[in-house]
Amino acid sequence: MLRFAFVIAFMSSPAVAQVATQAGTDGKNALGTVPCAALAGEPLQSCNAELRRRDDGTATLAVALPTGEVRNIYFTNGEPDSSSSTSQLTSETRGDILVIFIDPGEVYEIPKAALNTQ
Repeated sequence: MLRFAFVIAFMSSPAVAQVATQAGTDGKNALGTVPCAALAGEPLQSCNAELRRRDDGTATLAVALPTGEVRNIYFTNGEPDSSSSTSQLTSETRGDILVIFIDPGEVYEIPKAALNTQ
């Protein structure tokens, strides 16, 4: 059975700690929150999110942004490869956290463990 955890993910800024949480999972899909910012210069805040995993190693993370939009981020084998935005997507790993950037100012922090294929 596939296990998923949105736990122990801390924002990299020491000023305010944001934690990714898990509200529920069915072993494949999970609901919770992830630290995110929708606009350049905004601090990270807790955003509702759903991770939908598929058997082929792909996954979609749907994040409800503070602007009212939903951003889908698409993963293959635990790595982000595109999003529902037409803007450029880049990412970097900071310890156990995958930080995703979508131009011009969206930021998402996801625990690497949540994206590991098992």
